[in-house]
Amino acid sequence: MLTQFTEFAANNTLLVIAFMALLILVILNEMKIATRKFISLTPAGAVQLMNSEEDNLLMLDVREPGETAGGKIAKATQIPVGSVSKRIGELEKHRDKHVIVYCKTGTRSSIACKDLDKAGFGHVYNLNGGITAWQEAQMPISKK
Repeated sequence: MLTQFTEFAANNTLLVIAFMALLILVILNEMKIATRKFISLTPAGAVQLMNSEEDNLLMLDVREPGETAGGKIAKATQIPVGSVSKRIGELEKHRDKHVIVYCKTGTRSSIACKDLDKAGFGHVYNLNGGITAWQEAQMPISKK
């Protein structure tokens, strides 16, 4: 068996190198996910948290101002993702609250979650799929 593997590896060097590189990338990605300090929530999970922590919750919309014209989640505070680390002082009063962060698809909000984590916020959540998933789940949007 080992002889066959060695022969295969010798005859398919590029394939083996590509497989090893892919394997390493998958392992690194899984380690990154396992060590992050924020939690990913589905829209349903976000609603549960919103209902149970209504007075102890901040919704943070990290989309750009032009993106919010179509609506946002009710009572959300809007700070563009690129400004979150610079405007952390504005969020200080919410440090002990549960903070649900969202963007359009959930990618930029994970960057903001990392910034909040670095700043010492203890209860940070990323809305998986962002406002897109929220709307697909038929959740309400505020136009204000």
